[in-house]
Amino acid sequence: MPSTLGCALRVTVFGQSHSPAVGCVVEGLPAGMPVDLDALAAFVARRAPGSDPWGTPRKEPDAPRIVSGLNQRGETCGAPLAAVIENTNTRSHDYDNLQAVPRPGHADFAAWAKWHGAQDVPGGGHFSGRLTAPLCVAGGIALQWLERQGVTVRAHVAELAGIEDAPFSALDNSPAANDELAAQMAALADGRRIPTIDADAGARMVEAVLEARARKDTLGGVVECAATGLPAGAGSPMFDGVENVLARDLFGIPSVKGVEFGRGFEAARMRGSENNDPYEVRDGACVPRTNNAGGILGGITTGAPLLVRCAFKPISSIMVDQDSVDLRAMEPATLRVHGRHDTTAVLRAVPVVEAVCALGLADVLLAWPAEPVPGA
Repeated sequence: MPSTLGCALRVTVFGQSHSPAVGCVVEGLPAGMPVDLDALAAFVARRAPGSDPWGTPRKEPDAPRIVSGLNQRGETCGAPLAAVIENTNTRSHDYDNLQAVPRPGHADFAAWAKWHGAQDVPGGGHFSGRLTAPLCVAGGIALQWLERQGVTVRAHVAELAGIEDAPFSALDNSPAANDELAAQMAALADGRRIPTIDADAGARMVEAVLEARARKDTLGGVVECAATGLPAGAGSPMFDGVENVLARDLFGIPSVKGVEFGRGFEAARMRGSENNDPYEVRDGACVPRTNNAGGILGGITTGAPLLVRCAFKPISSIMVDQDSVDLRAMEPATLRVHGRHDTTAVLRAVPVVEAVCALGLADVLLAWPAEPVPGA
C-alpha cells in the first residue's frame, strides 16, 4: 500500500483512523531551515476535529510531535523529518456493523475486494480523512519554506451547498487585480472560523450545513487555492508538469473528485481569442496580462498567480438507511451508519488543500527550479 508523494521532497503518510497514532516522514527538506513549531501547531489545529457543531464530535488535540529531523536549534538537519500525532479519542465498536456490509460511496467495498477482509475498517482505516492531519504537518513545514522563498499559498471555500464565496482575483494579472488578490489572501490569514472571503457567504454556508446535518445528510463543495510569488520557468513539460504534480497530490485527499486550473473546464466553452493570455512588458519583464491559464503553461510556471480548484464529494457516511450487501453471505442488506462523522469535508479541508499544494510546489521548486535569465 504505497502512501508516498513527491520526488525531490518526498512525504510518506502512515497510520489508520483508529491506530495508536498517525504520522509522516518527510525527506528532502533543505538543511538549516528553522521550523516554527508554534506556527506549525496553529496550522494543524485549523484542521483538527471536534470544535464545530457541523463537524464530527470526535475531539482530538492533534498536537504534532517531531521525533527526528531537527537539530538542537530547531532547524532542519538534513535527516528525514518524522512526526506523529496520537489518536486519543477512538470508538472502534461504532464500526462493528461495517465489517462485512460496506457503506455506499465509501472505499469499504473496494478495500474488501483488494484485501479480502484484512483491511482495518474502524474509522475508515487508512482511507480516513484522519490521515490529512499528518499531511498538514508536512505541508505546514513546506509552507514555512515557501514563505522564505517569497511564495504565499492560501485557500478558501469557493462553493458549498450551492452558495458561492467571492472568487480569488487571480484570472486577471493586472497590478490592480494582483493587489486585490494579495488583500484577499491576507484576510484569510486572520484566523477566521469560516474560511471564506465573504463573511455573509460563510454564514449562509454554515446554515446550509446545519440544515443538512439535521436531515442526517451530507454536503460536497469546492475549495479554491492560489499561490503567488512563484517565478516564471519552474516545472517541467508533459508528465512532470506543475499541473500533473499538484493534481496527483490533490487527488490523494479523501473525497476529492475533481481538480481544475485557471479557467479549467470553462475554457472548453471559450474561443482561443478569449482564452489566450496576451503578453506585455511590465517593469522590464514579459508577463501575461490576464491569467486564464492559472499560472501554468506547458507544465511550467508563467509567473502569474497559480489558481487551482478542488471539487469534494459529499461525505459518504450518512445516518439514514441505505441498500448494501452482506459480503459474507452475498445477500442484500440494509445499512445504517453509526459513529461520529462530519457533515461536509469542505470546511476542514481548506488547510489540507493549502498543505498539499505547498508540498507539491515545494517539490517542483526543489526538483525543477527556474533557469536563471541569461545575463541577469
